Amino acid sequence: MPRRMDNCASLSYTLSLPRCPEGNGTCIKAPQVASVRVQLEMHTLWKQFDELGTEMIVTKAGRRMFPTFQVHISGMDPEAEYVLLMDFIPVDDKRYRYAFHSSSWLVAGRGDAAAPGRMHFHPDSPARGAQWMKQTVSFDRLKLTNNLLDDNGHIILNSMHRYQPRLHVVLVDARPDSQRYAHRNFCSFSFPETRFTAVTAYQNHRITQLKIASNPFAKGFRTSEPDEWPQLAWQTQEGKPESGSTPDKDRAKDQQGRCLNGDYFYLHFISSLHS
Repeated sequence: MPRRMDNCASLSYTLSLPRCPEGNGTCIKAPQVASVRVQLEMHTLWKQFDELGTEMIVTKAGRRMFPTFQVHISGMDPEAEYVLLMDFIPVDDKRYRYAFHSSSWLVAGRGDAAAPGRMHFHPDSPARGAQWMKQTVSFDRLKLTNNLLDDNGHIILNSMHRYQPRLHVVLVDARPDSQRYAHRNFCSFSFPETRFTAVTAYQNHRITQLKIASNPFAKGFRTSEPDEWPQLAWQTQEGKPESGSTPDKDRAKDQQGRCLNGDYFYLHFISSLHS
């Protein structure tokens, strides 16, 4: 019987990327993952942020994302079990700075050394396909940090660097030799509109305004004067979550996640799921 993961602080592991055994860069996926489709929730809101240049706050204690990464999944085998996890990869090897006079991001030089790579496991993993498909899947417990010594399992990012979130759907394979099929038992999805720049404080005031206007937990900001926002931000930072779990009614039905067949990685946790 697979072991359920419900301790959010321990759901972070190192990622490794083996070569595809076929050697041609394309692997035939297991039928249980080949038909999986993922739709990004709150697509309209994500596009609004992307057009401005999305920024996500990173703190030493860890900060939740807003918009929250939420998806609707279809095409799973209802009886098969799957693990869902996320990682964040650098968009490039550059460091950025915000030019206030032109309201734009500029390259400031070469990027810092890559932060330790981590994966965040959805706390409901593993679960049957029927469970994943019946409702919106929300990664609202995921937190971002700039603390290189973080021991809470948060995703570690470098401030002033750009990142692309990725979702991995992994089939739980109970075969004793499941390691041989690891490259076939998963598929990865990314949405370009979810890219963001990690910051310790918002640089673009329009991003601040959009977050206040669209975040259901930012009512205090909407009813206060702008000069009171820093104090409110301090009060709400660790109190209320930055995001809600209400499904977005304006789902973009034509926005399918792009399966990244070029990346193949061996997940060391697979064998422990049925140990």
